[in-house]
Amino acid sequence: MKHSGFVAIIGRPNVGKSTLMNAMVGEKVAIVSNRPQTTRNRIMGVWTEKDAQLVFLDTPGLHTPRTRLGEYMMKAAKDALQGIDALVVMVDATAVGKQDDKIVEDMARYSVKKALVLNKIDLLKKEALLELMQRYQEAGYDDIVPISARGGDGVEHLKQLLVSYMPEGPQYFPGDTITDQPERLICGELIREKALRHLREEVPHGIGVEMMRIERQSDNLTEIHATIYCERAAHKGIIIGKQGSMLRQIGQEARADIETLLGTHVHLQLWVKVREDWRNRMDDLRTLGYEDKE
Repeated sequence: MKHSGFVAIIGRPNVGKSTLMNAMVGEKVAIVSNRPQTTRNRIMGVWTEKDAQLVFLDTPGLHTPRTRLGEYMMKAAKDALQGIDALVVMVDATAVGKQDDKIVEDMARYSVKKALVLNKIDLLKKEALLELMQRYQEAGYDDIVPISARGGDGVEHLKQLLVSYMPEGPQYFPGDTITDQPERLICGELIREKALRHLREEVPHGIGVEMMRIERQSDNLTEIHATIYCERAAHKGIIIGKQGSMLRQIGQEARADIETLLGTHVHLQLWVKVREDWRNRMDDLRTLGYEDKE
């Protein structure tokens, strides 16, 4: 009999939720960047050992939505809280504010085992960390766990703590499963990740990726065609770059990660198109994969 169950990871944008899930699973199943609202969908990651299985649900950062895409993201985060066995609430220990306090307070009301995770402790002095832990001592959590998701400090301790939270139950997924995300979606997200890494100002928030074609040409070659959408004509030129330099950089980096994912050489073709205000158009949201599965 295994100890198994579902764990939702909740917090405001850019506190390190996706980095934590990748560290827990031991593979890159969620894209990461230093841009707020990188995660737009609920993403599942699975970690399995002999006597335990943890199913992590990485969620979009909690924020006040200003577009239909934002509303979709908030619904995805709230839906992830249904039927869970444990809750991880994350804060960036280096930048705790009123929004964090409200999230910590709101999430404390859920009647499941809860861990308050203080991330990025490698960037914090010990005295400040102790003060922060004391600040949340009476917040209503089963444990307060300081970690560095990127550096690995405290991650294994948190994982074993979450295992102890789990009820006895079945193995929900085969032992070699690490995510429920189809290859097509992961490839699109890897392209978007590279765009987020290199683009500045308001451009990243208006980017979406549509996978036009993904086809195995042979045992060792996959052909992928994808379109990067932006909301303004001025942004198109920025994404393409001088003589195509920016688009080429995005494509080269994305191709390297996709080749690791698929285990084949990849021929990647990228286009850039303007789709004005797509974040507020339901048809466009569905086309780009932001659609309720209900």
